[in-house]
Amino acid sequence: MGLLDSSMDQTQVRRLLARLGIAPEQSGVCHEEWADAGGDEVEIISPADGQMLAAVRLGVEEDYDDAVYFAQRVWPKWRDLPAPKRGELIREIGNELRTAKDDLGMLVSLEAGKILAEGRGEVQEMIDIADFAVGLSRQLYGLTMHSERPGHRMYEQWHPLGLVGCITAFNFPVAVWSWNALIAAVCGDCVVWKPSEKTPLTSVAVQLIVDRVLERHGFRGVFTLVNGRGRVVGERMLQDRRLPLISATGSCGMGRRAAEIVGARLGKTLLELGGNNGIVVMEDADPRLAVRAILFGAVGTAGQRCTTLRRVFLHRAIAAEFTEYLLKAWAQIRVGHPLDPKTLCGPLIDTHAVRKMEAGLAEARTQGGEVLFGGERVERDYAGAPLLGGCYVRPALVRAHHSMPVVREELFAPVLYLMEFEDLDDAIRQHNDVPQGLSSAIFTSDLRVSERFLSYSGSDCGIANVNIGTSGAEIGGAFGGEKETGGGRESGSDSWKAYMRRQTVTINWSRELPLAQGIAFDL
Repeated sequence: MGLLDSSMDQTQVRRLLARLGIAPEQSGVCHEEWADAGGDEVEIISPADGQMLAAVRLGVEEDYDDAVYFAQRVWPKWRDLPAPKRGELIREIGNELRTAKDDLGMLVSLEAGKILAEGRGEVQEMIDIADFAVGLSRQLYGLTMHSERPGHRMYEQWHPLGLVGCITAFNFPVAVWSWNALIAAVCGDCVVWKPSEKTPLTSVAVQLIVDRVLERHGFRGVFTLVNGRGRVVGERMLQDRRLPLISATGSCGMGRRAAEIVGARLGKTLLELGGNNGIVVMEDADPRLAVRAILFGAVGTAGQRCTTLRRVFLHRAIAAEFTEYLLKAWAQIRVGHPLDPKTLCGPLIDTHAVRKMEAGLAEARTQGGEVLFGGERVERDYAGAPLLGGCYVRPALVRAHHSMPVVREELFAPVLYLMEFEDLDDAIRQHNDVPQGLSSAIFTSDLRVSERFLSYSGSDCGIANVNIGTSGAEIGGAFGGEKETGGGRESGSDSWKAYMRRQTVTINWSRELPLAQGIAFDL
């Protein structure tokens, strides 16, 4: 199907949903059969134009219990399937996602408001994770250790946890699920998914895709889905002892509650929470690289990424000149409908997010900040066409000081604070002086400066980059942050270990029974 210049009519939306297998009114529950969920029916409104995409009936606790029961039934069979065989099924899921990439990417754009390039990019990330998981299925390695006792062998091995609960946010409605679900699946786990209430359609589309693959092989139920309200389904998941691990992506407040409830039952949490990410621009930085990285980092996904750039620290020697570069770049940002290929900044997720941005900017002014550019609502796009729905804003640049309380908070919108520093020590001190610790970067041509930023006395974030921005992490590296960001790690490296339990094994192949540490305990 070809794209319209900037929108889709209702007939095209219905055709898109039909190609993805979604009926106009679809249940919010995916388990053994598509059933009528017991919760409220909600209309899913596109932030792109304020039009209804479809109606979804939300699940309640009973629906959730049905989904968990269905996953429990299939788990022993899935657990016993050799990991490389599990990987083959994930390969098929990746191929199905390739086929559906354009349609699914368009649905991401319509439902979440991402520009089309980012919507398709998110689906590509799912495909890449599937490929990664296939290789991982043959690399779930343990270690062999030397025993101090003769005739003994020691090693460690990894076993599946069982059922994993996955709670995802609206800003990455499908990719973050894949980081967790596809990795957990090759580890031998089943995954119960509660997506954001704001983006249920994309979750239904993905569930239908994976169901087709699993049904062919008799493993339907490895992935289950319940669309429901956080205070109903989300709370039930956190308290459910049948789920030894909860992976949750969202705000720091949500993460604190998840950690408290899951911790009380001695369960495990994998938390990916708020980010308040910063870039340090040294006086020898390449402005061409730095401006591009700052622009994408601050404006990509309309400032609604956990890795969104929110603070820029400019060396005092270049601060005035660099601010002018940024003002010129911000003046060229094309705000418009997310399906328009020329658009760089689409809408916020809803009008509530717009009001929060306005309140945050008002607070910044009260605390002494100066709005240099943007911050207002946008009713017409870069070409003068009307923008409907009330979710469009002009990305803002704010001159600020790191001591302003508002700078320590994550404002989930395209608002970038500009601050100055004297030297590298001052820059690192300001950079680290926030509760969050997800992603960071420095722009410099000095090897000593970059190495200092990456050292134990440099950035305190889980991600630290040199001469690239804070957004756009590759799947091969472990993704996550420190401090109030939660400490979790997903995606690449050895993040798979979070979805398995470690077992240390000692085998005595001798005819003696020596004790460790030389202890004698003879009769």
